[in-house]
Amino acid sequence: MASPHYTVKNIELVAEAKDLRAQLFTLAPGEEIPWHWHSHITDRFYCLFGTLRIETRAPRADERITVGGSYAVPPKTAHRASNGGDHGDCRFLLLQGVGAYDFNKI
Repeated sequence: MASPHYTVKNIELVAEAKDLRAQLFTLAPGEEIPWHWHSHITDRFYCLFGTLRIETRAPRADERITVGGSYAVPPKTAHRASNGGDHGDCRFLLLQGVGAYDFNKI
């Protein structure tokens, strides 16, 4: 797995294959995965604890996902994910695929 271009509280690789990755993320208050986009994969976020904030550009969206909720960001859509709560950590499962992974910073 390529090292991320950002620092967050914890990232745990659950599974990785040629065209699919599953990771558990923990974001402390104020932490984020910065603006970026992927050429071929869809990011599928599943909130497990706390509140996850997902922002996109073109189309512009600002969603807060709570426990049990999910959100998908298609390829070539600029987005960032952050801890959307006022207190405590946010934990989520991120499924990425199907296709080759890349991380294009904005």
